[in-house]
Amino acid sequence: MPAKPNTIPAVRTQTRLEPDPAPAVSVVIPFFNEEKNVALLLDKVRRVMEGLGGSFEIVCVNDGSTDGTEGILDAIAAEHSRIRLVHFRRNHGQTAAMMAGFEFSRGAVVVTLDGDLQNDPTDIPRLLEKLEEGYSLVSGWRKDRKDDALRRNLPSRVANRLISSISGIHLHDYGCTLKAYRRDMIRGMHLYGEMHRFAPIYASWQGGRVAEIPVAHHPRIHGVSKYGLNRIFKVLLDLMVVKFLGDYQTKPIYVFGMFGFLCFLLAGGAGVYALYLKFAQGISLIQTPLPLLAVFCAVCGVLSILIGLIGELLVRIYYEVQSKPIYHVLRTVNMDEGV
Repeated sequence: MPAKPNTIPAVRTQTRLEPDPAPAVSVVIPFFNEEKNVALLLDKVRRVMEGLGGSFEIVCVNDGSTDGTEGILDAIAAEHSRIRLVHFRRNHGQTAAMMAGFEFSRGAVVVTLDGDLQNDPTDIPRLLEKLEEGYSLVSGWRKDRKDDALRRNLPSRVANRLISSISGIHLHDYGCTLKAYRRDMIRGMHLYGEMHRFAPIYASWQGGRVAEIPVAHHPRIHGVSKYGLNRIFKVLLDLMVVKFLGDYQTKPIYVFGMFGFLCFLLAGGAGVYALYLKFAQGISLIQTPLPLLAVFCAVCGVLSILIGLIGELLVRIYYEVQSKPIYHVLRTVNMDEGV
């Protein structure tokens, strides 16, 4: 049987002070009350990564579990030095756990998957192979999803179509945690709320190439799902934030200014119609709510413009104080380093 090719991307080594060099691939797994799944999942992941033949680490983030997850993780990590742990004081949610995994991992490539055994670790080599084709992020697509058809699958399909149409990044399955990222794509990525699912959108904003491949999905055997129908509304609200940040992050005056001008138009229309009723129809101004509506819309318009101006000041403070760039440079040619 021929040897399995090494699909882990090569890493340019640099002189490091610590004896443990950075691995080629980091596998990040968030856990929350998964005591019956931890040992089996980590064993599968470790075997898959060892079969690839390259350097790796497994970063497990215990998201404030209240069962025996913490103790099991500690016991496994004591036996396997490649398994590194991050324990939260309390539950912060999957997005926070993913961000912690990104920050504590060291690999040039980061692979993420759920801790409930529904993602299949044997799909990791396929993600890495696709990443080697020049992509910055490869997302899994649970084509044959093994979840409740009405409570999970149908809302997910609707949400995925909505996200794709609004963002312009067309994926079948934004919610699949099984993804592979290049380090440069997550270095400047800051996710909040339930926004880990929007990572492909953030990668695309930075000029990265995004791909999607079908992956296996298994029914949950142990434990219970941490998500309900209320998650749909959280995702929709986060999608509004993502759309706003994508289109108006550096120009908030466009949003508040347009709304302000709309209010001025309504105020003007209401005022003109109120005067028409008074002089043409003989209807007193106190007999119609139009004057009050005109004043209300005018005040809203002024406040919207002022909020937009304040937003412009905050954007400039945000970028200038933190020296954050408003653009991302791919490479330069014949440029001095000091420029």
